[in-house]
Amino acid sequence: MTQEIHGSVADGFETVREEFAAFVAEERPDYEGQLCAYVHGRKVIDLWAGHGNDAESLYGVFSSTKGAAHLVVALLVQDGTLELDRKVTYYWPEFGSEGKGCLTLRDLLAHRAGLVGLDAGFTDDELADDRVIAERLADQKPFWRPGTAFGYHALVIGALAGEIVRRATGRTLQEVYEERVRVPYELDFFLGLPEALEPRFRSVQPMAPTEEQRAVLDSAQTGPHSLSSIAFNTHVPEPGDLVDHANSRTVRAKGPASAGGVAAARGLAGMYAAAISEVDGRPPLLKPDIIAEVGQIHSSGYDLVARAHKSFGLGFQAVADTWYPFLGAGTFGHSGAGGSQAFADPRSGLAYGYTRRRVAFPGGAAPENVRLVRAVHKAALAS
Repeated sequence: MTQEIHGSVADGFETVREEFAAFVAEERPDYEGQLCAYVHGRKVIDLWAGHGNDAESLYGVFSSTKGAAHLVVALLVQDGTLELDRKVTYYWPEFGSEGKGCLTLRDLLAHRAGLVGLDAGFTDDELADDRVIAERLADQKPFWRPGTAFGYHALVIGALAGEIVRRATGRTLQEVYEERVRVPYELDFFLGLPEALEPRFRSVQPMAPTEEQRAVLDSAQTGPHSLSSIAFNTHVPEPGDLVDHANSRTVRAKGPASAGGVAAARGLAGMYAAAISEVDGRPPLLKPDIIAEVGQIHSSGYDLVARAHKSFGLGFQAVADTWYPFLGAGTFGHSGAGGSQAFADPRSGLAYGYTRRRVAFPGGAAPENVRLVRAVHKAALAS
């Protein structure tokens, strides 16, 4: 049975609705997802599909959470509270042990710290608590000489950045985000979901790969002592599961800044729209020089954790280089393991947000984003 497409699009964006409908028709019957986009601060796309969800349904967005975390850091750099080229130890003296003393905030944000995890690993409870993650990482020897290479700090970068924010401001990253970003713009993008909003959360559904897809996934598995295993904490005797992580009420309540966020597509797109554009008469959160700074590629090439070509700005993924070369230079954002995607393209004024309930194959930014982003971008340029 063909699923109904709900929501609206602005004049000139009808082709996006058609593309979304075409994709949904090809998906599993239990597909749930949302698509939202702004152009120069004006909402132009607000679509959703699936039984039981609506535009206000909330989904685990995994690493798309990092976009909110690094927007906080960017705001504090803009304020002068943080300085990118200061050593991390200026804010966090204990961090300097085991040869990490020369690392700057800039290099840390660019995934160049070599501090992707712990030799002994984390427990599930520890991964829900950024303060605990940071405390344990302070004593960890880096897995490569800081600043000489890069690799995705998948489960820890938000905690590392968050500890610097806490040391510099006396407040948690989550508190700063709530006060300066989420509440003023009434965003459905939470780093710490209030219990009262739990009924809106749609639990993450695990990937359902075909036999052929399962073979691909199995062939990509790494050994228990590899950097990838350490970064994703699968080297511990009883490794946890990312789906279980997102479905944990403890994780949702604490909102760990690497992968514990909960959002609707409206919240993802709305945050990036606020970052680069005037929204409802309010000036952009970020000034042009900071937008250019966070979007400038700082690390590009072979990612030691992902074992593939990747590119990062300051905390954010360099989205155009990694997935969508038709977007403008300096596009910044972050995908999530379940298939979510969110970014801002300052050159076109486009802010994009996508969520889905079931984890997409092969993980990371869901493949459908390529066709959806292309359709949205083409319509935005013509509008």
